[in-house]
Amino acid sequence: MKNGNLSINSENIFPVIKKWLYSDHDIFVRELISNGCDAVTKLKKLSLMGEFDEPDEPYRIDVTTSANDKTITFTDNGIGMTEEEVEKYINQIAFSGAEAFLEQYKDKATEEQIIGHFGLGFYSAFMVADKVTIETKSYKGDEDAVYWECKDGLEYSMKKSLRTERGTTITLYLNEDSYEFANEYRIKEVIDKYCSFMPVEIYYTNADAPKENPKDATVDVDAKEVDEKTNDAESSTDNKTTDAEASADDTKDKKDGEKPEAPKPLNTTTPLWAKHPNDCTDEEYKEFYRKVFHDYKEPLFWIHLNMDYPFNLKGILYFPKINTQYDNLEGTIKLYNNQVFVADNIKEVIPEFLMLLKGCIDCPDLPLNVSRSALQNDGFVKKISDYITKKVADKLSGMYKVHREDYEKYWDDINPFIKFGCLKDLKFLDKMKDYCIYKNLEGKYITLPEYLEAGKEKYENKVFYVTDEQAQSQYINMFKSEGMDALIMTQTIDSPFITMLEQKNENVHFYRIDAELSDNFVGEELSEETAKEYKDKLTATFEKALDMKNLNVKVESLKDENTSSILTQPEETRRMQEMMKMYGMAGMDPSMFGQGEGETLILNSNNKLVKYVLDNPDNENTATICCQLYDLAVLANRPLSADAMTEFIARSNEILSILTK
Repeated sequence: MKNGNLSINSENIFPVIKKWLYSDHDIFVRELISNGCDAVTKLKKLSLMGEFDEPDEPYRIDVTTSANDKTITFTDNGIGMTEEEVEKYINQIAFSGAEAFLEQYKDKATEEQIIGHFGLGFYSAFMVADKVTIETKSYKGDEDAVYWECKDGLEYSMKKSLRTERGTTITLYLNEDSYEFANEYRIKEVIDKYCSFMPVEIYYTNADAPKENPKDATVDVDAKEVDEKTNDAESSTDNKTTDAEASADDTKDKKDGEKPEAPKPLNTTTPLWAKHPNDCTDEEYKEFYRKVFHDYKEPLFWIHLNMDYPFNLKGILYFPKINTQYDNLEGTIKLYNNQVFVADNIKEVIPEFLMLLKGCIDCPDLPLNVSRSALQNDGFVKKISDYITKKVADKLSGMYKVHREDYEKYWDDINPFIKFGCLKDLKFLDKMKDYCIYKNLEGKYITLPEYLEAGKEKYENKVFYVTDEQAQSQYINMFKSEGMDALIMTQTIDSPFITMLEQKNENVHFYRIDAELSDNFVGEELSEETAKEYKDKLTATFEKALDMKNLNVKVESLKDENTSSILTQPEETRRMQEMMKMYGMAGMDPSMFGQGEGETLILNSNNKLVKYVLDNPDNENTATICCQLYDLAVLANRPLSADAMTEFIARSNEILSILTK
């Protein structure tokens, strides 16, 4: 029997672990199961080296909970530990020099600094347990088994054990705040979160579940040598044979050849990303996607990452089908280290724009610290990020070149990813700028150079675009009638993307389709004198009818006489207003936020209604016509306000009633 004190003066290390080492209390499950996997891996390596004979029984990890006893037990049949190793790895490592360390970092401790210096995953157990026991036997047959116990992280005791099976059992006696982890559904949820793809099979047993044949479920316990509860938890592994025998007895009444159902592991030891892409079918990729992300909309396509040099990285990235108006654009990239879950969406490894995707990335070479959940500052991480970016760009550009039809079919769904990537990553922009395509007014996909080349005679170096096909339908029809084209750019990300395109394409400027009136729509030009006369008359008449001062009116002789009035607004003015609304720029003139600022009402001198207003400024119907023409121009540009819409409907009914008289 050996006793020892783990405290460091009046302050012990466990509050530090709880505060800095692990932010999520459920992380202890990952750490203890990971340790079990490590123990199995070490034994496998010894076997390959010829220093250990491969056992007949399969390697496994068993997790057992008892809500009655408020315990969780983790058992592996890996390498085990000798008394000397328990002394070295459990009693000493986390505590030697800890006092000096705490003193060194007491004023500047950060999560990264502390995690990077001390603590084994085993000690995460004290986040949820008042008492922890270890019972272990080394693979070395001549070494005695060891029993270790620690209460409250203050004092430990260690002695020999009667354990005969190789491996380690760790039992946690949960504190009052952590009883939830003894619940079967809760512990399975945590195992699924962290351990779905660990390389050793994980099995679960509920110690409180009734046995099929209780009289056979006996355990030989020597209370003098081992704590009773420890052996109870330990015996869950031994009971499997007894339970299997009981089940076998029950099958005597069943049909010949029918066998009892064998327990299934909670995890998959060979995830799809670990396979070679040539060995994976489309259905396997889709099934893996459904299982991992619980998304039953089929992904558009995927990229299988498989790299061995200069670093080891495997993974699968899925481009999900999303509705950009209703779906959350935030994806999920799960990061693994040797099939052990580390975290979601770590920005140092995953380029920010690829976090819109869903996928799994496993990189055993990641420079993780002890907690397995925070990256050390390392230039190597940037190389991984650059590699992932390159692979995504290669996949997309390859699809454009070889499968253009598929690329166009996916474009509406994938272009938010691509545009976001171009905005965030200059290297990605350089690779993808020639493969960005845009839908035109005919519904065909074209590149920006193709658009500029087709329109160079009518609108050289100008790119017209549509943000709302329904609201801007009048302008679209005008463009089509003149054989002019525009690009459909209706997504929120298009606004900053357009700004970036202008910066990257010198002398090329973008204009929303209602930003200005192209000369292509104007017929025989009015003389300067006539234009001024018409403008003065119509401005006075419309300002009076609309009760609106400083109305900006322009008179043009449009080719289409059926077009009576349209609104235009300079591109720069509208962009500035949109920017101020977006950022709520304090201190600016509130009127600058309002719609209508800087707009021009263009009236067609070839239209009958406009001519009527010109010739009859004082007629009783003129004011009604002016209001109607203005509202029609607004409606073709944007929705009317609630009050304006009410007046428009009442006025429309009034006009119809006049026609029926």
